[in-house]
Amino acid sequence: MEIKDLQGKFVAVLGYGLEGRAVARYLIKYGIKPVLFDQKPFEKWEKADQEEIKSLGINFIFGPDAFTELKGFDVAFRSPGIRLSDVRCQMSNVAVITSQTKWFFEHCPAKIIGVTGTKGKGTTSSLIYEMLKESEVFLTGNIGKEQPLDFLDKLTKDYWVIYELSSFQLQDLTKSPHIGVVLMVTQEHLDYHIDENDYRTAKEAITKYQTERDFAIINEDYKPSVQIGRLGLGRKLYFSKKSQTGVGCFIKNGEIMIADSDFRLPVSELQLKGEHNWENVCAAVLAAHCAGADTDSIKRAARHFKGLEHRLELAAEKNAIKFYNDSFSTTPETAIAGIKSFSQPLIIILGGSSKHADFTELARTISEAKNIKALIIIGEETDKIRASLAQEKKFNGTLLTGAKNMRDIFWQIKFTAKPGDVVLLSPACASFDMFKNYKDRGEQFKIFAENFK
Repeated sequence: MEIKDLQGKFVAVLGYGLEGRAVARYLIKYGIKPVLFDQKPFEKWEKADQEEIKSLGINFIFGPDAFTELKGFDVAFRSPGIRLSDVRCQMSNVAVITSQTKWFFEHCPAKIIGVTGTKGKGTTSSLIYEMLKESEVFLTGNIGKEQPLDFLDKLTKDYWVIYELSSFQLQDLTKSPHIGVVLMVTQEHLDYHIDENDYRTAKEAITKYQTERDFAIINEDYKPSVQIGRLGLGRKLYFSKKSQTGVGCFIKNGEIMIADSDFRLPVSELQLKGEHNWENVCAAVLAAHCAGADTDSIKRAARHFKGLEHRLELAAEKNAIKFYNDSFSTTPETAIAGIKSFSQPLIIILGGSSKHADFTELARTISEAKNIKALIIIGEETDKIRASLAQEKKFNGTLLTGAKNMRDIFWQIKFTAKPGDVVLLSPACASFDMFKNYKDRGEQFKIFAENFK
């Protein structure tokens, strides 16, 4: 289906977040007037948003029952936060269900590097972008300054597009990127997906439709990643921080190496914090190498890259106490990686709203660590985290609970932290019980850290 085929059709845009807005702009530019649908009541939107919606000059139906009005539409563009299964159930009479990502993949003339995984997508995508900056390149997806439909018309076959892809965006694709990068895949978004298998299956399009001309770059250290990466006909390249036998990129004697080449990059030269980020650098190195970037550009970008906001970000150093903001850590696995990044005495802020995660391995890591002096456990997952710790029966540090906001958290820090300590916000949970989102949680942490006395 081409854009001209939407002329004269009844088109719906489901969800008016960042993607929904981009889709609406794109359609309106071509003279197509979609109807906007969102389950958030119009009166609860910010005034500026209300004015923007009205200024579009198109119809909109907002409110909890909005989707019941989806009758007689030919095409619906789904936003990623709306479950595909729900869309199919509620909109059985809609002829075509698509999305911004699906439309982009079907119409993009440029070569796409797609990056997916439970965590590390933003870091790896941004690092690949830095390595390819001397080419014609765009960075998009959940990261980047522009939505893909905002620049689709600018693209030619000479461009590269680095696309950070979540399971929500991948689940209905029927085309894979030229270079598909599969990072660590563990449990995640079990509040959205039926189970872990459903989550993994949703990611399969990253490699499933590749041809012999494509590349699949796979994290060899995670079985689910290997299972996803082996799909499709793309050439398989592996990266690992444990194995040195695969064809691809690995770490040996403290250096990142590409097999069958003279590429060497000491990990001591990286500014990214944490050994888990070595995996992300290996993935980026391989992707950029497959895309034709020269060795100097790859090494220079890797050495200078400091990471992204809310990912093990040094927020402040006050009274010889360092405060690290890892608010983007919303799974036990990423919290474990954060904890293992430090040898100094640690005060860790854990907890938040539920994603139905299993905290057993996190509790074991905490109990076995010798440098954790205190845990500040917050939010609705407090009891579940405490129960997991109790099962281990080994944690001898201070356990603090009861904080209702960031001010309370820092009050507890004030009477616990000493010079030389590290305070780490790595919650292993979502944020919606106490904060607007992970960014709000991280921003509040940074403000209080900067003003700590």
